[in-house]
Amino acid sequence: MLAGAAVIPGHASGSAAGGCSGQRCGAAGKLLWSRVLPGSWTASDTGGTTATRGQAFVAEGGRVAAIGFGLTVTGYDLRTGAPLWTTALSGFPAGASIVSVQAWPGVVTAGVSVPRARRGPVRREVVLRARAGTRVRAYPAAVYGGAVAASSAVAVIVGPGAVTSYDNRTGRIRWRRRTGRLHQAWRVDGGDLYVTISAGGYLGTAPVTALRQISLRTGAQRVIRPHGRSFAGTLSGAFDGVVLFSGARGVTAYSGSTGQRLWARAGAIPQSADEVRGRLYLTRGAALLGVDPVTGARRSVTPGASGLYDVRDGVAIGLDQGAAGDAWGYDVTSQRVVWTASPLPWPHYFVDLSGVGVGGSASPASGTMLITSCASLGASQPAAAGLAGSAAAAGEPAQAGHACLRPELVAIDR
Repeated sequence: MLAGAAVIPGHASGSAAGGCSGQRCGAAGKLLWSRVLPGSWTASDTGGTTATRGQAFVAEGGRVAAIGFGLTVTGYDLRTGAPLWTTALSGFPAGASIVSVQAWPGVVTAGVSVPRARRGPVRREVVLRARAGTRVRAYPAAVYGGAVAASSAVAVIVGPGAVTSYDNRTGRIRWRRRTGRLHQAWRVDGGDLYVTISAGGYLGTAPVTALRQISLRTGAQRVIRPHGRSFAGTLSGAFDGVVLFSGARGVTAYSGSTGQRLWARAGAIPQSADEVRGRLYLTRGAALLGVDPVTGARRSVTPGASGLYDVRDGVAIGLDQGAAGDAWGYDVTSQRVVWTASPLPWPHYFVDLSGVGVGGSASPASGTMLITSCASLGASQPAAAGLAGSAAAAGEPAQAGHACLRPELVAIDR
């Protein structure tokens, strides 16, 4: 449920040492700040700047930027880039590693995969204070679950067999909604969580015959059924009261409150949602389609847009390939580039497709995007682990690259 990263190659020779200042601050595409990252990193033309072993996960929210890899999470002030804390997650056995990071108002959550013989891996969701990095709680989570809402007061966790809301102050359960023995697919839409009801679970081939709509605030639950026998395909998105299902024929949209079929697009795949303008974006071939989420009416089309990602307020992030590439903003209505970022060497753009609506390089609620970049290359090295696109555990082989002598976390205004 967490996808790997798309690449934003660049070609800068240096980086900013401090926070943004001056008249040009806040202009789209401007570098706001960069900070040197701890750990061992690799840079390559196709993978960008990635952790040498395992994967790194980036999130922003609640005025904090956070990056986690291995068993270490580091927090930065989102506005200035000032380092706030570095926390080593303790109490986990050898082989455990971070598999997700989310930033929320008041807290940062880190999902940790814990290997377990015979019965497969398990997961714990660790809650940290956003400004201090101190540990608050750790809760059991499903392998492809974890935090779907959180604050200083509460955390809602998709766990094994249930969705549970916890009181972070006491650790007590506020409410719990059972979801069955098998792990189910889920997506978040505003204040609601949608969980599938399928006899085969998310890994099976059985159809989705209903959805649980669970209020993240109160736990109130409704069962939403399609007007036919089942929904068409697998749950792939939820936005503005509409749930999306994808299959071999394309994407089908249903009402998230009644289960009524609203519209379908043959050959299309859900790409992103623009929360500012209330528009869904689908890819069909190399084109990016902007559609009304309720009616499916086409609002824009960008041909040859396979390199565009994460549309916000009508502007998509454009990604060039290669070490001399750029990151840029593309207005999908006027179909022209409206800003270009300062060139950066071997950038890596994190994409979060978990359906949570936060996390990844760019939160829908924020005008900032986060990438990693390598300001100084070292010697070439053999294949490293954990480069873009891999969702496997730490240590999986990946493509070769160069040792990165100066890895950095970079914030860009978008």
